[in-house]
Amino acid sequence: MLLPLLLLVVVAVIAAVGLAGYGGRTLADRHDRRTGVPGALRGLAALAGAGAFALYAWGLLAVCGAVMAAEDGGTDSSPARSCRTAGWWERHQRGIEIVDHSVTYVPLGFVCETSDGGSYDTGDVPGYVNPAVLVLALSAAGCAIGAGYVSELRARAEFRAGGAG
Repeated sequence: MLLPLLLLVVVAVIAAVGLAGYGGRTLADRHDRRTGVPGALRGLAALAGAGAFALYAWGLLAVCGAVMAAEDGGTDSSPARSCRTAGWWERHQRGIEIVDHSVTYVPLGFVCETSDGGSYDTGDVPGYVNPAVLVLALSAAGCAIGAGYVSELRARAEFRAGGAG
């Protein structure tokens, strides 16, 4: 389970760097190309997307740490150390055992499953990661849609101006 997570971290970092480069270049060149508002919105969309990918990679690194701790065998490995959150001993004394663990990707988290059919998130991913990724992803989508809308309005206005003359 660890290798696919690490591969996903690498992909997220590459996407973040690529989007940051494109966004920065687009914002810097928008005056030279005279793209105006659509160019600025495209650049902002790319930078917001880069931020979302970077934060997601940060959260994935926290999940990788939890998975490494959970899959570490040997003495004192049951239940998994990552699942030993506040109150786990009390649940254990009531007969509720920790039987498995899994990773959720949206929202990002490390989840421990109990013998009574329940589950709980361990909190290994910092609390700000999932909300910030959501806000940045929605901002990126909004800016990209706005850039397309403004470009469409300009194209229609140019067509009407060219067709009327």
